[in-house]
Amino acid sequence: MSGTRRITATAVVTALGVTVLAACGGEAEKDGAGGEKSKTVTLVSHNSFNASESVLKAFTQQTGYTVKVLKSGDAGAALNKEILTKGSPQGDVFFGVDNTLLSRALGQGLFTSYRAKGLDRVVPEVQLDKAKNRVTPIDTGDICVNYDKKYFADKKLAPPKTFDDLADPAYRNLLVVENAATSSPGLGFVLGTIARYGDSGWQEYWKKLKANGVKVVDGWDQAYNEEFSGSAGGKKAKGDRPLVVSYASSPPVEVLYAEPQPKVAPTGVATGTCFRQIEFAGLLKGAKNEAGGKALLDFMISKQFQEDMPLNMFVNPVVEGAKLPALFTEHGEQADRPGTIAPDRITDNREQWIQTWSSLVVK
Repeated sequence: MSGTRRITATAVVTALGVTVLAACGGEAEKDGAGGEKSKTVTLVSHNSFNASESVLKAFTQQTGYTVKVLKSGDAGAALNKEILTKGSPQGDVFFGVDNTLLSRALGQGLFTSYRAKGLDRVVPEVQLDKAKNRVTPIDTGDICVNYDKKYFADKKLAPPKTFDDLADPAYRNLLVVENAATSSPGLGFVLGTIARYGDSGWQEYWKKLKANGVKVVDGWDQAYNEEFSGSAGGKKAKGDRPLVVSYASSPPVEVLYAEPQPKVAPTGVATGTCFRQIEFAGLLKGAKNEAGGKALLDFMISKQFQEDMPLNMFVNPVVEGAKLPALFTEHGEQADRPGTIAPDRITDNREQWIQTWSSLVVK
């Protein structure tokens, strides 16, 4: 879920985004030992981080710390910057490392172990570093094929539901995907096929998709806003591909940003094509404001922050009891069994998988 990872990443940053919030000033105060205690805590993130100003002000009111957000590109680029500055980090907390990058981040020793207050309310299946708590789970999101409802209704063709369906000749030349070497959702979709077909079958599956006319473009924005026929996209002309790799949260966003808002989402989700992403935050080793960083991690798994995320970052909360907004419950779709792969297996095989996929599909 990184970079332009959801339908409105650019629109959200423009309309709702806050880069630096200074609700209570940034001056320093004396701590108990007579040294300087910073009142600013710096959160380093990928470009898709966003939170309501009122929620971050509430954090300041509760703790006395002001949040400064430093956005550092997509998830991979942001992580690379932290690796290069290991030991002298750009900030106090890093947000946005997901399960496709987790083992690499942990292997680099970027984080200080900290068990966030409230972690017992986080669903167990997303606690992938439970033994050491070097990172705290923050949200989940599913990469899935989206479809243009109008196209399939007009053609009197049932939309695909599964990976197998996508290789059916009935859907020839209808699917556009992102390049796994340059796109987070593109990689996630490939991982979903590996989770589904295993080491012995995923390459053969992609040969079938290629033979069935799959189109590959560099990134999500091009795929969704230029090639996909079902996107509002802010453009005059729509694409001609009614199937695209995007997110399970994309249909609610189509409703949110449509004028006027439709009663039914114009796009749907093939829930048998999903791969689960989990995003984490961690206290950076060498953080200048370790106490503030710990307070921020506590806050990020509070019910208040968790319930603020869906309409700001279009992700799902991980805390039990956190409610989804009506927009999600009415228009979103949930994958019953999204694909998953252990983070260490992804780390061990990522580059080889990408090279193999590229040789099969791109070259």
